[in-house]
Amino acid sequence: MESMIEAINRRVSVRSYADRSIEQGKKQEMINLLESTNEGPFGNKVRFALIDFSEMEKNEIGSLGTYGFISGAKLFIVSAIKDGAGAMVDLGYSFEKLILAATNLGLGTCWLGGTFKRANFAKRVNVSEDEIVAAISPIGYARDRRTVRETAIRRLANSDRRKPWEELFFDGDFNTPLSEDSAGGYAVPLECVRLGPSASNNQPWRVVYQKQQGAFHFYLKRTWGYDKFNGRIDLQRVDIGIAMCHFEIGAGETGLSGTWEVGKPDLAMGNAEYIVSWKES
Repeated sequence: MESMIEAINRRVSVRSYADRSIEQGKKQEMINLLESTNEGPFGNKVRFALIDFSEMEKNEIGSLGTYGFISGAKLFIVSAIKDGAGAMVDLGYSFEKLILAATNLGLGTCWLGGTFKRANFAKRVNVSEDEIVAAISPIGYARDRRTVRETAIRRLANSDRRKPWEELFFDGDFNTPLSEDSAGGYAVPLECVRLGPSASNNQPWRVVYQKQQGAFHFYLKRTWGYDKFNGRIDLQRVDIGIAMCHFEIGAGETGLSGTWEVGKPDLAMGNAEYIVSWKES
């Protein structure tokens, strides 16, 4: 079985796709995963659909609107979820599992949370009034070479840069950065978090390790303007779900067990919002 940690390390956002169809076996494997990988730690169910636009004319595909950020893609994963507590986090958590599974199949993907015409994709999956289409992803084979446009977009989004450990992970409280040595066996799960994709690569997750309690507390440090991107859609909560997915994968593949719990850690960080804790077991 392919390592998901390796997929976390290998995966990059693919914005230019080759004119090559996905083999039926791989396509069916992804369809099966869409139906089974659909519930997050907060208990919300995500509805996924694989939409094939290969029979559409070029101008019809253009009308779906990815604003020039994606070229050549004919197949898209579309997510829909009912609004509720933890919904955006669960969507990020579940969708990232699909993204990484696609990576292990040799397929390219790209998280899209803002650069697409939401209503057009929503119509394709027949969303109900209480559902939200918060994110989609193209899926397919990457072109051999990045276009000049794709290279420029990656540069603008800082796609190849990640914050250092001392800005993201803390030891006991928010005043003391956590070193990789102090993290011990959890250095791998935390590095998986650090490598996670996020909206505009803002990496809004902050994690405090309280060793005596055997707990990792996940916080959201917001970027201005992202609190509600589009009504009920909170892209930075989606990012926290991605971070949780990566942490759980990193822990599981290195033999560390634990559970997600919502508690009340005695920590103060004025510009951060507590989301969830991982408790060692």
